[in-house]
Amino acid sequence: MKAHYYNTIINWTGNKGKGTETYKAYTRDHTIEVKGKPTIEGSSDPAFLGDATRYNPEELLLASLSSCHMLWYLHLCAEAGIIVTAYTDNAQGTMTETPDGSGHFTSVTLNPVVTVKETPMIEKANELHHKANKMCFIANSCNFPVYHKPLCKKDI
Repeated sequence: MKAHYYNTIINWTGNKGKGTETYKAYTRDHTIEVKGKPTIEGSSDPAFLGDATRYNPEELLLASLSSCHMLWYLHLCAEAGIIVTAYTDNAQGTMTETPDGSGHFTSVTLNPVVTVKETPMIEKANELHHKANKMCFIANSCNFPVYHKPLCKKDI
């Protein structure tokens, strides 16, 4: 087995002068940094007093799943001779909050719309989503189902 290591720096920027003296005394604002890359401004979901203009962890999890799937999918298409000319995904996730205030994702559905160069490629292109799901590092790390509702069409 080959191990890969990752490092992120999270820096809370929401101290308004009183720290966490009360639940409403601070903001949930923070930055996410990886050396040599642009900083991501994060917060919590607005339902948990977060800033709606910043990314929240739930959105980033969804984006990670969608991105990982897409990258594996494009890799598999390239290997199979499927020429993809466009790819977009409107990923959707459901998180359930429990009575104690914690919560967990119960499912994610990826809705990739893939454009391929030629009509005969469509069937195989649709099939490769199953293999991409099996290969996706992020999907393999989740304890909830990741569904796919792909749409494939021919380039105009």
